[in-house]
Amino acid sequence: MKRLARLLVPGLLALASPAVLAAEGASRPLNWNAIGMFLLFVLFTLGVTRWAAMRTHSTRDFYTAGGGLSGLQNGLAIAGDMVSAASFLGISAMMFMTGFDGLLYSLGVLAGWPIILFLIAERLRNLGKFTFADVVAYRLAQTPVRITAAFGTLTVALMYLVAQMVGAGKLIELLFGISYLHAVMLVGVLMVCYVTFGGMLATTWVQIIKAVLLLSGSSFMAFMVLRHFGFSTEALFAGAAAVHAKGTAIMAPGGLLSNPVDAISLGLGMMFGTAGLPHILMRFFTVADAREARKSVFYATGFIGYFYLLLIVIGFGAIVMVGTDPQFRDAAGAIVGGGNMVAVHLAQTVGGSLFLGFISAVAFATILAVVAGLALSGASAVSHDLYATVVRKGQASEREEMRVSRIATLAIGVLAILLGLVFEAQNIAFLSGLVLAIAASVNFPVLFLSMFWKGLTTRGAVAGSLIGLFSAVTLVVLGPAVWVNVLKNPSAIFPYANPALFSMTLAFLGAWLFSVSDASERASQERGRYLAQFIRSMTGVGAAGASQH
Repeated sequence: MKRLARLLVPGLLALASPAVLAAEGASRPLNWNAIGMFLLFVLFTLGVTRWAAMRTHSTRDFYTAGGGLSGLQNGLAIAGDMVSAASFLGISAMMFMTGFDGLLYSLGVLAGWPIILFLIAERLRNLGKFTFADVVAYRLAQTPVRITAAFGTLTVALMYLVAQMVGAGKLIELLFGISYLHAVMLVGVLMVCYVTFGGMLATTWVQIIKAVLLLSGSSFMAFMVLRHFGFSTEALFAGAAAVHAKGTAIMAPGGLLSNPVDAISLGLGMMFGTAGLPHILMRFFTVADAREARKSVFYATGFIGYFYLLLIVIGFGAIVMVGTDPQFRDAAGAIVGGGNMVAVHLAQTVGGSLFLGFISAVAFATILAVVAGLALSGASAVSHDLYATVVRKGQASEREEMRVSRIATLAIGVLAILLGLVFEAQNIAFLSGLVLAIAASVNFPVLFLSMFWKGLTTRGAVAGSLIGLFSAVTLVVLGPAVWVNVLKNPSAIFPYANPALFSMTLAFLGAWLFSVSDASERASQERGRYLAQFIRSMTGVGAAGASQH
């Protein structure tokens, strides 16, 4: 770890040096407050990673921080995971551009939390050990279920990483004046460091620190915006409608999604996709028992709900305070740094250069915390679900498993950088919406059926996951987001931007059809084991002992 710091810190300082910045041709004056706070945060979190590395000795420590977090700590960490760059930068940008309809992206995610609280959190903690595949494979055949679950996890984690990498690249590009390529590479290197050396313990504390800082900074921003309008939300919304190009239309639905099928599909994806995100599900194994898992969701719901209320004020405040200020427009009239940067510009308006530095550093901390959690969930799918359980048939030593996890983290980091470059121009809230649609199709149906339906068989679980994965990814590629915006075709083959309504339905139908048609002896035994699984999921009997293995 010391060697890592000696290599990394000079590199960070070099990136911030005037010579490099000048060579990249920064288009705006550099904010040395922001750069200083950014470097301070990076050095501090590397210190946290070193502290965590000294306490990470086993796979249980690496994947679940030893299972000793309190409900409040885990709730803050979950909030740190969910309140991502897509939320802070992307949703505020959505509201800035479309007004009312930007709320769909925040309310949709928040609506998913009761599902997690009442249906999943407690049962997940009682049945699992390290990953959600532990739950799905509890009474089913280990090898096929874990392979399909691992590929679903990797797909969701990589696509969600893309949204975070785009946000990070644009933020650092604006802040430091370096190229987008170098910015994305910097994020990838730091992400690999946190996960490889500190595991879940380092990731958790980075998320907690970042959640506290972001909630504090957003509260100040919202307070200053409301102060500007005499603490009248009516004056805020009236002012936004008066200056926005769409006028009063921004206060009505339909600005972003005029098609009801698209709106319903987006809502379903946001709700059920939240309950299928592997890096969120993984967090319920970091607490001692099911009671603390419930408390985690309770605290997380409060923090996330409060943050999304603040985003309404920030988004509409930016319409007035950023949209009408010529200093935030380039020669072509576009927002400097791209539309995703309106929240950062608002920070400068309400708090000056020093607060801009704080918010920029916090936004970057937001991205680092989320990408670390995503990389850890992807690496655990490779090392625990594929290598230790499938390849080594449960015979891998802890040292082997952790080594594979670290190699997987490095590979995921490289892929995230490459995909971040491909999707540079996309709105990050929109990208996250697509990821949630895939999570709702791949992970949620099989996880839900494995816990609540006696009839699910291995064949049904595998078929449901694969049908959900391929239908969701295919519809995303054939839809306007990729087929038109990335591949530059004139029109989309699949007309809807959000595929969850179709792909999630296909996943449930596939799992049901292949299960009820399975008359094999193995399927009969799997149905017979359901009662024991259900009793353990409801009571937790045997869960504490299993989590120690």
